[in-house]
Amino acid sequence: MTLNKHPYPIVDLFAGPGGLGEGFLSFQDSRNNTVFHSVASIERDEFSHKTLLLRHFLRSFPGNTFPQEYYDYLAGRTTLDQLFDDYPEQYKAASETALKISLGPENHETVKKIVTGRLGASKKWVLIGGPPCQAYSLAGRSRMMGNKDFEKDERHFLYREYLRIIADHSPPVFVMENVKGLLSSRIGDELVIHRIISDLSNPRAAFSKEDSGLKYRLYSLSEPSEITIGSDPRKFLVKAENYGVPQARHRMFIVGIRSDLNGKPKQLQPHKPPTVAETIGNMPKIRSGLSKGEDTAKRWGKEITKLSPDNPGGLEADAEQIGQINEVLAIHLNKMDRSSLKVRNSNASTKGPKTNHRVLVDMYDERLTTLTGHESRGHMPSDLRRYFFASVFAQTTGRTPKLADFPDSLLPNHKNVAQGRKGKMFSDRFRVQLANQPSTTITSHISKDGHYYIHYDPQQCRSLTVREAARLQTFPDNYKFEGPRTSQYHQVGNAVPPYLARQIADIIAEVLDAIGDDD
Repeated sequence: MTLNKHPYPIVDLFAGPGGLGEGFLSFQDSRNNTVFHSVASIERDEFSHKTLLLRHFLRSFPGNTFPQEYYDYLAGRTTLDQLFDDYPEQYKAASETALKISLGPENHETVKKIVTGRLGASKKWVLIGGPPCQAYSLAGRSRMMGNKDFEKDERHFLYREYLRIIADHSPPVFVMENVKGLLSSRIGDELVIHRIISDLSNPRAAFSKEDSGLKYRLYSLSEPSEITIGSDPRKFLVKAENYGVPQARHRMFIVGIRSDLNGKPKQLQPHKPPTVAETIGNMPKIRSGLSKGEDTAKRWGKEITKLSPDNPGGLEADAEQIGQINEVLAIHLNKMDRSSLKVRNSNASTKGPKTNHRVLVDMYDERLTTLTGHESRGHMPSDLRRYFFASVFAQTTGRTPKLADFPDSLLPNHKNVAQGRKGKMFSDRFRVQLANQPSTTITSHISKDGHYYIHYDPQQCRSLTVREAARLQTFPDNYKFEGPRTSQYHQVGNAVPPYLARQIADIIAEVLDAIGDDD
């Protein structure tokens, strides 16, 4: 890319904890100059906004060199309020760019004035973000089927707030992200994606019958051709694991370029991701908690070792494989009995990554002495035994078990278990994140329970921590998520992986570089 003299402004809508923005703000040119700067990042959720505000505060320091007081805050030696008081200018700057606003008709004029004022005379800038995805997601739609208010749900139409800002401010480039389920989502007989493609191509027509002349060409980041109503919208899909992210995360990214401008975006360049073990394997080993009763390491080990390695009658495997699983179970149970882990959390920082993969190198901060968010949650004793069996099964067979693979004694007491064992529904209720592959998609559901996010190490016998999920999402270790743990999980699960976002930023920077100063 060519070297730009001034960072390009970003307006980030539905910013969440800042994953997409982090990728843009951390992107540098070949001379290590910052290429983008945020003029407005808008998020309405209280805790996500607190996370966003803190990160904007840190990004306001020259050269992105964080102050020592921030590391003191992570270590618990000072408070967040004191940190902000120590640097009032940076806090003021962050408060002006990280904005807690609920996007919608009630705040439209306010947001319009903010964006207009922050952009000033800037002609080269980018709009990024995407509307909340619950109503677009497959799970969200299934939960709402039969609800007479489903089609009135505001989350179906929040993309129109994004669209309205395009119509108001005519950005030269925009990047819109959303979930894969949008491809099949319908309102009545109409595919939502067709409406969105039409609206994004001609944004003012969505609000007025008059043709204003504002048009956009729409592009994918994984396919070279322009995408129109007649094109296959599946071309908008980006499979993150193909671009170095240690997670099989499939999301839609729509790039719009104003039709009066030349050029089109390049595609993301495929490269291999690190595995789950390479990504989180050097983190401190911790045990899970017990959600009921006395929570001690001794009782934790005792509850797990109640699992018998004998006669796993539910296994859909041959006798030789069953024997191997029993043997590995016995080995791990013996280890567990002799050397149970003592702690549920560890804030000890980790050494640098064992591989030089760029995504892992970028996560590491040599100044970091305290690792936040690496605390396990509590599980029922019966689930601990299921997790232990599942991780041993995965270690032995190379795949995560289905319900049909579990011994009868380990089956949960749910009415749909019988159907699950037959493969009809929720057959993968307990899912191990396999050590030698990218993880499955980290979603906001991780905030509810850990059944889909079981650690591959039987000796830790637990679900993933917030920090482990954040690493699989490619957040740096020095990225602090504010709020209670449930909110932290939710923030991580809904975010765009910063490493993927930084690659997108590189592509968008080239598009903006190519635009003439007089355009």
